[in-house]
Amino acid sequence: MKIVLSLLKKLIPLFIGVFFIYLSYLNTTPEDRQNIIMYIKNADFKYVFLSAFFGVLSHISRAVRWKYLLNPLGYYPKTINSIMAVLIGYFSNLGIPRSGEVLRSTAMDRYENIPFQKAFGTVIAERVVDLILLMSCILLALSLQYDLIAGYLGFDNINFFQTLLTLLISAICFIFIRKFFIQSTHPVTEKIKQFFLGIWEGMLSIKKMKNKGLFIAHTFFIWLMYVLMFWVIKFSIPETINLEMNAIIPAFVVGGLSISATNGGIGIYPYSVSLVLIAFGISKESALAFGWIMWTCQTLMVVTFGALAFFALPLVNRQK
Repeated sequence: MKIVLSLLKKLIPLFIGVFFIYLSYLNTTPEDRQNIIMYIKNADFKYVFLSAFFGVLSHISRAVRWKYLLNPLGYYPKTINSIMAVLIGYFSNLGIPRSGEVLRSTAMDRYENIPFQKAFGTVIAERVVDLILLMSCILLALSLQYDLIAGYLGFDNINFFQTLLTLLISAICFIFIRKFFIQSTHPVTEKIKQFFLGIWEGMLSIKKMKNKGLFIAHTFFIWLMYVLMFWVIKFSIPETINLEMNAIIPAFVVGGLSISATNGGIGIYPYSVSLVLIAFGISKESALAFGWIMWTCQTLMVVTFGALAFFALPLVNRQK
């Protein structure tokens, strides 16, 4: 049963991606597809490479920021190891969504002797910070194009009573489970408690940081790079050059939200981005070309550097 569930977790996101590729195919005529290919072939690739460069900078900055969370726990990993662990994590997410966080922590456990649960706790802490930034981008997008973003997020269909009931049930379950683990002295529950205490310690490292200013600076830099690597792609296609931020930010947010639905956003990312751009008067062909150029650029960047890091990490640490 576990094998079946594990297989489904890997295959379902891939099937979703294939479905959206098929959906894009259905919604375009042979002439449309020829035009999309033409736009991609004729794209100004210096902006595509610039987008990839911004992506690399964001990953390096993320690796340096991660060290600020590990330092209060008494761990001072090499910057090169932190960078390669981050790159491997992104590379892993292309194959199995959300597996990158686990692999990042495993790499630091293996090569920097940082306990997995503590490293994983710091990853959760930084994800919480990134979630705050993502919510800020969503609010900005809502202020620019409320109807468009609210419709995509399904705000119009929210049942507040059901949502409140779900939150209440979840809170009650959490209280009972927490009470059970506190009172239990069984060896298995003790091991589970120690594991989660390690994660919790990693999460709390954000409060003990000495370099809070640098951590915040890196956080804003990472998200600036995310926006820039999306923004510069507009210069690669003549029809999208004049797109303003009131179109770029909503498309960026929708694209970012769609990435987690499939392996690296395959299929769904270009389709979702194109829907937003079409709403701003961009032709279907140009909008899809924009989405596919953006997705292909960043995916190739992650594959290239992630694969290199995967092979280089053991070599750099061959003494271990």
